[in-house]
Amino acid sequence: MDELQKKHRKEQKDLQSQITQKKKSATKKTRKSINDECETLVRSMKERHAVELAEFNGDTRDRIEAAETAVPEASDYHDSSFVEGPPGKPSAELSETPPSGSNDQGKKPNRQKTRLARRAAEQEAAIHQAEIESANLPNRRDREIESMRNAYQARGLKEHAIRSDGHCLYAAITDQLTDSGLGMKPTAQLPIKDPDGENYVMARAVAASYIASHAPDFEPYLDQPLDKYVDSIQNTGEWGGHVEILALAKAYSVTINVLHGDGHIDEVASNADTDRGSLWLAYYRHTFGLGEHYNSLRAGSEHK
Repeated sequence: MDELQKKHRKEQKDLQSQITQKKKSATKKTRKSINDECETLVRSMKERHAVELAEFNGDTRDRIEAAETAVPEASDYHDSSFVEGPPGKPSAELSETPPSGSNDQGKKPNRQKTRLARRAAEQEAAIHQAEIESANLPNRRDREIESMRNAYQARGLKEHAIRSDGHCLYAAITDQLTDSGLGMKPTAQLPIKDPDGENYVMARAVAASYIASHAPDFEPYLDQPLDKYVDSIQNTGEWGGHVEILALAKAYSVTINVLHGDGHIDEVASNADTDRGSLWLAYYRHTFGLGEHYNSLRAGSEHK
């Protein structure tokens, strides 16, 4: 049981990070659909965890199906409360105490146990439906890859793969800055400890420092206090999104173009008097297992 609970806690933490990234990358047009998607992910995970706990406690499919046939409809219950026993406690120990005098009327069904069984059966059915729907995901992934390839090749670009993790945005921008010869030193005057630093750590420090130094421009768009938000950029593996892209575009005086799988481009301009050039990123939603991902798009054609 300890291992199962540990697994569930890790999955909850990973999902929270994934949801945070999705919401940070949402635009005004996509916010509703992304919120719906996040709710579905949370609901699906909770249902799966409940089934895993039920199976651990001994509620096999046969017992669940047998109990399902004996369970009244939900509308037959006047008490809608639902109480779970402590983790690891067999469901057989969750039986309700029958009212006095019930022995004269014969043994009554164990309502709480059958409610648990019915709930587990419904969750299993929902998971099965989700598995059917997810069967189309490989096609969505293939379509996104093909569409992305056509889009960047039409612009004379080639893709440079970036490791799929929470640092991918910063690593992709680092690759763009170094490959283009612009370098990692920002044009903005920022209090950075190592202004000659390299790789994604430097990109994180620049984004965090720029946001902290221009708080009034960014605070209206943050979902948490500024100091906490800045700390998560610089000291954790939290995914980056539109806010961080804007900060980096301004800090380096560049225009950052984000190419999506459907071919459209989000252009994030620095609005500097002297723009130093354009960076190109490929943004994927369905191709990588961890969710949203950024690759670097370099100038030149791919070798076939």
